[in-house]
Amino acid sequence: MSRPALFGLMAEFDTPDGIVRASRAAHDAGYRRLDAYTPYPMEEVLDALHLHRTQVPKLVLAGGIFGLLFGFGLQYYCQVVSYALNIGGRPIASWLPWVVPSFETTVLFSAFAAVFGTLALCGFPQPYHPVFNVPEFARASRDRFFLCIEAADPRFDLDETRRLLHSLGAITVSEVQP
Repeated sequence: MSRPALFGLMAEFDTPDGIVRASRAAHDAGYRRLDAYTPYPMEEVLDALHLHRTQVPKLVLAGGIFGLLFGFGLQYYCQVVSYALNIGGRPIASWLPWVVPSFETTVLFSAFAAVFGTLALCGFPQPYHPVFNVPEFARASRDRFFLCIEAADPRFDLDETRRLLHSLGAITVSEVQP
């Protein structure tokens, strides 16, 4: 019977300093497909893994520009193209009354882009992840720190990666099955 493909290796650490040192060392060793799991947010781990770059601001800007154009275009269509009325000798295509509704659609579409863009980029909702197959991972939300190096990483070699994680002071190193 053949073994199922391996998702990666997961190392368990008992101190915050241990996970920070291990994350930095694994990244310096050339691993790029790795993730850290901590019971509370740790800025040092994000720095060590170089995970600060995100595409969400660009999505929010695009959503805002689209919302502005949509709000302005909708009002232009309604008041100039579809139902043009000359009331009190005012110009039909006066943009001044359209500023506030255009601003509101900008904010609305920016908020939608932020929420749905974040969900899409994070891969949510994700009720299952292979790291849940490791029994020790149940302590990740209480008092343990975990570093998982995925087998999809180009530098991944089972024995070499296991030796690296043990040399970084891991309490245990577990294979993560998909």
